[in-house]
Amino acid sequence: MEEYRRNAEKLLDFIEKSPCSYQAVENMKNDLEVAGFCRLQEQNPWKLQAGGAYYVTRNDSSLIAFRMPENREFRGFQIIASHSDSPALRVKENPALGAEGCYIRLNTEKYGGMIHSTWLDRPLSVAGRLTVREMKDGQTVLRTVPVNVNRDLVLIPSLAIHMNREANQGFVFNSQTDLLPLFGDDGAKSALPEILAEAAGASAADIISSDLYVYNRQKGSIWGADSQYVSSPRLDDLECVFASLQGILAAGNSENVCVHCVLDNEEVGSGTRQGAASTFLKDTLRRISQNMESAGGWKEEDYLRQIAGSFLLSADNAHAVHPNRGEKADPVNRPRMNEGVVLKFSGNQNYTSDGLSSAVVRLLCDKADVPQQVFTNRSDSPGGSTLGNISTAQVPVTSADIGLPQLAMHSAYETAGVKDLTWLIRLMEGFFASTVEMAADGGIYIR
Repeated sequence: MEEYRRNAEKLLDFIEKSPCSYQAVENMKNDLEVAGFCRLQEQNPWKLQAGGAYYVTRNDSSLIAFRMPENREFRGFQIIASHSDSPALRVKENPALGAEGCYIRLNTEKYGGMIHSTWLDRPLSVAGRLTVREMKDGQTVLRTVPVNVNRDLVLIPSLAIHMNREANQGFVFNSQTDLLPLFGDDGAKSALPEILAEAAGASAADIISSDLYVYNRQKGSIWGADSQYVSSPRLDDLECVFASLQGILAAGNSENVCVHCVLDNEEVGSGTRQGAASTFLKDTLRRISQNMESAGGWKEEDYLRQIAGSFLLSADNAHAVHPNRGEKADPVNRPRMNEGVVLKFSGNQNYTSDGLSSAVVRLLCDKADVPQQVFTNRSDSPGGSTLGNISTAQVPVTSADIGLPQLAMHSAYETAGVKDLTWLIRLMEGFFASTVEMAADGGIYIR
């Protein structure tokens, strides 16, 4: 269990330092730069070197890192895509909201499909980014600064059972009245800007606007009779983000371009300029292709041929069979924690896995000595979706949806298996270390 526990502890450290997507990207940037990855800017020209390692961000909340092959006439891209966001409460503009002449609450709204009750009666705080003003050469410059108020700051109190005798018989939460965090007494009305400024090392007077989220402060835990479970906020989807990051950091130079892609806003449909429905991945892959032009010069057909030869793993966690509600799972395909990586299938195409792409994943799992499982929804349950089929609408590559089995998805505190993380890391390292060639003869060659 030593390797399993060590990786789980590293994951919990990464999650604790990543209260929302902005911090997750900042932490990935730090790890990539230590490993020698060079930062690119979308608005600047790119000059990529064969064998080089690079990363680029969009909106401070999405990141794509990649390793270039030595061969300038590479055949395709090998991509792992995951998402940086999790369900939360978003802080509105003008957030201070008085109540009863003695309280100040934060005016918030739901972000994503959260389980409401799990956010009550636990320590919470605020993180995100600030847009601040500074003067440079007589001009006003706006810059974004990540911010995390790293202390217990707010809490959403439950209504006492004495005032709601039906509380344990089901309760419909109103997000405008029941989910507002208590911030302080009436004297705290103007305190939030100063608290944010201190946390960000900025001046409150220079804060122009903000993108802020309430997050769960409860620390992650490894527990169980044999310490076989790990619980934490934001396992969905920072567990897959972390494993993919380990994969790209460990990767050497394969025959293809290895791509670690982390996109924002999956929990609200991906329809933003930094989401899976955006051109971020497509733009990045096109620029890589153009920078690796052969002696004959780059042609549009070169990119299209490379895309046709590419493969994507869409990595987002899956549902484990529930210990108390096993009837909610498919009669046959019932993933269990600590029994391996999950391949996800959906008849309505919410997942991209099919017979061909799943065969690739199964062979890669066998090659890496990683156990595998299958998830399908009950036939009478629509289930959820992920970023795979949204991404492939922009970049039409062969793709499979994978993840790790977990309980309480979209809770403020989720649970997964300690062993599964290590197996996912091994699969992702093996994926980047191998070459998956989608050949013109219709075969898929793995070497």
